[in-house]
Amino acid sequence: MFKFDDTNLYGKEAMDNLLKSYSAATKGFQAIATEASDYSKKAYEANVAHFEALMSVRSLEAAVELNTAFAKSAIEGYLAELNKLGEMYSDIAKQTYAPAQAVAAKAVETVKSNAAKAAAA
Repeated sequence: MFKFDDTNLYGKEAMDNLLKSYSAATKGFQAIATEASDYSKKAYEANVAHFEALMSVRSLEAAVELNTAFAKSAIEGYLAELNKLGEMYSDIAKQTYAPAQAVAAKAVETVKSNAAKAAAA
């Protein structure tokens, strides 16, 4: 027969896991926002320093060299930051999905068990 107590327990467990998923996603997005803010501040400071250095250059050749070096380092820093943020998003997805995965596995096991009992009866 159908057990209402088990259903209530599964509902509570599902809600707990949903809250765990929500908490993991929230913490992850806060970390991403902090990381993006820190990178923006660092990039702004690098741009200001580059502009100040560029203003003190006396020849076109030195300005081109300075600008080329800055562009290279800025692009490398940007790509490194993108990789870091990508890994952070991947971690959020894994942490958010983990509680749901446990519930899904348990539900599949319960259905298999009930189907086996029904077939035996």
